[in-house]
Amino acid sequence: MFGAGTLRLRSGELCLDSGTLVAGILNVTPDSFSDGGRFLEPQRAIDRALEMVSEGADLIDVGACSTRPGAEAVGPKEELGRLLPVVEKLARSLTVPLSIDTYHASVFRACYDAGAEILNDVTAFRGDSAMAPFIGDSGAPAILMHMQGDPQTMQEDPQYEDVVLDIKRFFSKVMERAERFGVSWSQTVLDPGIGFGKTLEQNTQILRRIDEFHELDRPLLVGTSRKSFLGKILEREDPMGREHATVATTAYLFWNQVQIVRVHDVRANVDALRILAQLRNETKNR
Repeated sequence: MFGAGTLRLRSGELCLDSGTLVAGILNVTPDSFSDGGRFLEPQRAIDRALEMVSEGADLIDVGACSTRPGAEAVGPKEELGRLLPVVEKLARSLTVPLSIDTYHASVFRACYDAGAEILNDVTAFRGDSAMAPFIGDSGAPAILMHMQGDPQTMQEDPQYEDVVLDIKRFFSKVMERAERFGVSWSQTVLDPGIGFGKTLEQNTQILRRIDEFHELDRPLLVGTSRKSFLGKILEREDPMGREHATVATTAYLFWNQVQIVRVHDVRANVDALRILAQLRNETKNR
């Protein structure tokens, strides 16, 4: 039904054919929009990752540089100082793959050497010219996200001719360049970048037309978790009050055959997906 095949990992394979997978968000940052500072201390981050796996997470996505609107950039040295103590421990103890949310090639290289397996690059190789060559050489899977502008400017006045078509063209150009460095199209996952240089209307249009991205013949990752567009719809400023809205989008994305959702509240989303999978199977068996 989902038909996205597998991603090749050093430890095996990540199957994307059977349904929507859950990537648990682990922010090792002091300033992320939703949970900044909660898991900055390495042991708390490690404990949270293990907890998310026990709740049903299929992979853990660790980031040490906030990309919320207006966030200040963090240098590779500081980013790696936050990441490595967590990655080194998790790589030895996790039973699911570990992805690294970074656009610095030196940071991903060090984390990959420490046992991480997947890149999650919000700049889609544009943030560091050394990233695509490293991915090409290593063969590591890469999640590539669309972002208009950068975190400091992306929400000032995002403009598109057609937001879905523009993002699809962006991905085609990114991969045309990346393939010159040996990056394999079959090892990529595409993320349309909800909330990254998009208005409320543009975000909702992407979701309404999410099926059009399947035409790119690559698995999709979508991250809506606790984001501000949900708060605008609900008229709710506190990100922690958007859990149920996130679950609603997860259910919608499941029915539209999106392969991965990236969420903070793992248990709630996993529970919803298990119920939906059962309903889907019962419907197919009638």
